Amino acid sequence: MFTVALYGVGEINKLVARELVRRGIEIVAAIDIDPNKVGKDLGQLVGIGKDLGVTVVDYDDVLLDTQPDIVVHATGSFLDKVFDQIINSVRAGCNVISTCETLTYPWYRYPVLARLIDEEAVKYGVTVLSTGINPGFLLDTLPSVLTLPVFEVKRIVAIRVSNAGKRRQSFRKKIGLGLPIEEVKEGLKKGELTGHVGCAESVLLIADKLGIQPSKVVEFQEPIEAKEDIEVGGIKVGKGYNLGIRSIGVAYVDNEEFIRVEFIAKLTKDEYEEIVIEGNPTLKWRSEGTPGDEGTAAILINLLPEVLDAPAGLITMNDLNYLANTEAVVGIGKS
Repeated sequence: MFTVALYGVGEINKLVARELVRRGIEIVAAIDIDPNKVGKDLGQLVGIGKDLGVTVVDYDDVLLDTQPDIVVHATGSFLDKVFDQIINSVRAGCNVISTCETLTYPWYRYPVLARLIDEEAVKYGVTVLSTGINPGFLLDTLPSVLTLPVFEVKRIVAIRVSNAGKRRQSFRKKIGLGLPIEEVKEGLKKGELTGHVGCAESVLLIADKLGIQPSKVVEFQEPIEAKEDIEVGGIKVGKGYNLGIRSIGVAYVDNEEFIRVEFIAKLTKDEYEEIVIEGNPTLKWRSEGTPGDEGTAAILINLLPEVLDAPAGLITMNDLNYLANTEAVVGIGKS
């Protein structure tokens, strides 16, 4: 059996902690900078109802003291902001599985940081992977897998619609739910509202898995204006105000759209994921919605053994052994 440390004790890692305890996997350390969490026993903090004997601290050296086999890292979306947390975990000799969206395919935004992490991970003999429900699975890994029963792939379109009203307040805040449209546009422009992070990473993960070199990658976000007053689950948004965010990533090959992913987070009663693989034959897959936080926590936990068994270095979901090689099915330019 292996041991785990939690880096960040937010909503995702609270779910992780409860499930690890249920499975009998030992948690040996927990790190968070929130003064309301530091000094508290992890068990009480995550709602288990009993002490685990693990005190939340605000320093990385606890990893050197406890020597966990793997760190479950869930603190931020942008690699430049969490780089020190990742690299310090690696230098403590720990494998890392993270929810950092831009680390799922870091060579797009942070090629230098990606190289440094890979070099240090190899040096210390550990593995670093970032994943989650999105990016990490629904709009990249799953579409890649769904190309398997297709002879030739002409185009891939993956869409996820999520009810923002069911998500935690921090998520609703980052998409500007209920704010004036112009305020949301300005917030996205200034980076005060992040919206969804990871559409470009998702299209590049698909392209990488299929052996494609995109000629261009485009990513953008736009607010969704409510056309009428709407109320879902007790949350109200007035006509003309922001209903949510549409995040889009597109990869082009020879100036033609080849991969499109869309994540629509808005106040809605209808949730679903839909993936269409256009080709020979064309395939369509549709679900009735996947819980985001629970799904992410489950992926993190279920992939712990895979990360521990993987070669040292910085890897992506495409490097894990359970994913079949789909490179041969791509039919770009074929009749």
